[in-house]
Amino acid sequence: MHHSRLCAILIDCDTANLGEAARFWAEALGRPVDPDHPGSRGNYLMLQTPDDEPIVQIQRVGHESRVHIDIETDDIPAEVARLEKLNATVVDRLERWVVMQAPSGQRFCVVRVQRPGFPKNANRWD
Repeated sequence: MHHSRLCAILIDCDTANLGEAARFWAEALGRPVDPDHPGSRGNYLMLQTPDDEPIVQIQRVGHESRVHIDIETDDIPAEVARLEKLNATVVDRLERWVVMQAPSGQRFCVVRVQRPGFPKNANRWD
């Protein structure tokens, strides 16, 4: 048995100026940039979001700009296996997360628990 839920919306930006991209999304979404958040480092800037909402993270990438979601779980291998049964495929296994692709082509990540209150609002999978 494990749990999973929507964790984050990541806005992937193929840009040299991550601060400028984050400022745009902060204004567009009405959520200020949170430079003091532990997740704001290197190629990542966090927007301020309430604990009961998904995280919004602006990420500098070296591929085409796009948006992807993260699914957080208390058991990454079990969640990946569950999603593979739904015909998702593993694209890359990294140290702390797994990049997957939906049958319809969208990329997403399966990550360890990130937000407080887990497993509140999470699905329970047997």
